[in-house]
Amino acid sequence: MGTNTGTRARGRLRERAVGPVCAVLAFCAVPAGLLAGPSAGWRAALPMTVAVLGALAVASLHTRDRLITVAATAVAVSSALGTLFGDPPTLATATGVATLVEITGLLLLVCLVARYAGTRQAFVLCTVLGALASTALLRLQLPPTVLEAAAQSSFFALGAIAAAATGGGLRTLETRRIRAVYEARRSQRLQLAGDLHDFVAHDVSGIVVLAQAAQVIAADRPEEVLPLLRQIEASGLQALGSMDRTVHMLRSSDGTPLTGRDATNAAGGTDASPPVAYGLEDIVDAVDRFRTAGRAEVRLDMDRSPELIGRIPREVASTAHRVVVEALTNIRRHAGSAPWVTVTVSTTPGPEHPRPVLTVSVTNGPPTVTETAGGHLGDRERPGASGLRGLAERARALGGTLESGVHGKHGENGENGKSGKHGWRVTAVLPLD
Repeated sequence: MGTNTGTRARGRLRERAVGPVCAVLAFCAVPAGLLAGPSAGWRAALPMTVAVLGALAVASLHTRDRLITVAATAVAVSSALGTLFGDPPTLATATGVATLVEITGLLLLVCLVARYAGTRQAFVLCTVLGALASTALLRLQLPPTVLEAAAQSSFFALGAIAAAATGGGLRTLETRRIRAVYEARRSQRLQLAGDLHDFVAHDVSGIVVLAQAAQVIAADRPEEVLPLLRQIEASGLQALGSMDRTVHMLRSSDGTPLTGRDATNAAGGTDASPPVAYGLEDIVDAVDRFRTAGRAEVRLDMDRSPELIGRIPREVASTAHRVVVEALTNIRRHAGSAPWVTVTVSTTPGPEHPRPVLTVSVTNGPPTVTETAGGHLGDRERPGASGLRGLAERARALGGTLESGVHGKHGENGENGKSGKHGWRVTAVLPLD
């Protein structure tokens, strides 16, 4: 990140230095043109001075689109008048130097116009300026035949073509850079949306469930409302903490350190250490909060030893936590009446995975009532499916897989499947090496 910051600083320094440099050169160009007038001829010195001043104006003030057109048009008119109504062809040294300087200014202007002007304006102006640059040498010596004059002009037109190609290439690079910045910002927005979906949606859905439960029991059992309100408060604070952690991680990934109040809030108010990405140890808390907010029998099968947690790569552990949170959120949304939920996190190798892997599985039993949310957890139209697709892409980026689908069509743990209901299972396999 430091290299990128230094590159941007050097780029801004160069942009700020262009204006003063061009102003100094323009200040020197006017006296030079006046001094060259008597020896080279005013009909050669004036177009030279106008061409140099026009190129310097466009170089320093290229952000003003109208100025580019005005300056290029003025230079084109001046050069055309110099070619049509100039002195008879002469091989005088001073006139030749003035003409060559004018041609250099014209080619530089072609490059700048191709770089900064609008597409249509650039095509017209570059064509006119290139034609003038390729015919300016006719002022020095006129070939004996029209064919030779055309051949000479065509040869020197290659310089104008090269200048236009250079400007167009720089324009293409700038377009690609802008597109890359746009894609990077879009990727950051998607990352933020994914983080909020993975973490905050879990807590918010729990708040909704608790609020619905409070409405149901408020009339008959008001004494039970206060504990629910406390749980809602805890879930709300957890959601705020998730958002603070997400914002901090995004700022840190961009190389922007947090200071003052931002650092305090991101660190949880009193702890000065910055928060880190979620890991396996946070799965326990996610499962406990899901168990507290619902009525399902929730079982967590995971080795919580520090040895296991310590040897899991942080990116893999963070992805495993996201899988659990996303699966539990989808169960709460679409299968809230599921009688049981099982979360399994294991590193036990199997015949299908000879390499060390972390297997994360979340399974829920068939819902006992029809869910008001409608749809299955894996429907493409459902929000849960979008989250699972994003997690599947993240698992593939780590070299693993994520699968989800129907589970236990005929029931499980002795349940009968006559009603046709079924549960759902989400399984992620993430390599550890």
